[in-house]
Amino acid sequence: MITEIVILAMIAAFLGLRLYSVLGRRSEHEEEAIPHRFERSDTPPQADNAPRAVRQPVALRAGDNRAPANEAGIRAIASAEPGFDLLGFLDGAKSAYAVILEAFWKGDKDTLRQLTDDDVYDSFAGAIDAREAAGDTLDNRLIRIEDATVRSAELDGRTARIAVLFVADIAAVTRDSDGTVIAGSLDDAIESRDVWTFSRHVGAANPNWILDETDEG
Repeated sequence: MITEIVILAMIAAFLGLRLYSVLGRRSEHEEEAIPHRFERSDTPPQADNAPRAVRQPVALRAGDNRAPANEAGIRAIASAEPGFDLLGFLDGAKSAYAVILEAFWKGDKDTLRQLTDDDVYDSFAGAIDAREAAGDTLDNRLIRIEDATVRSAELDGRTARIAVLFVADIAAVTRDSDGTVIAGSLDDAIESRDVWTFSRHVGAANPNWILDETDEG
């Protein structure tokens, strides 16, 4: 009986260590600083010379009736720019989503200017100016990005455009000039669905993609 108890205790300790190691690594990864540039991945094509963008385990899902058109667009972009990597792009898109939201919430126009085109910037800057004129501030938190999926992809001449559907949990709070909460709650995150379109001139020396359109998902 004592031997069985000892064996069970050893098994429980082993499983506990395994669980801790997995969660610990995930936590460390999530606390890494988010890059303030949305850059093309430098990952080279695979050995068989097929761009990784064509191998779409994340973005182009079975059952999605947009998948054939999306795949054609991704293939066209990868053909025009062999260094393009879809998985690297999606990682960058998620980082850009977080950085741009945080900049908008804080009223950081300099960061927004670097990552958005003129129309999107003007829209964000106008909303920031109106918010500041009213004396309101945002105390929003991006809790997590649940999913990032390619909605559309196309190569228009030398301009690549990829629309990404982001599904995220966001806790939103608006405070007045006195710091009093006038809307929202940090205790109740709500699901947000946004379609953001990123564009880039393929072959350009600047590797950054910029946000050139936003819409609700």
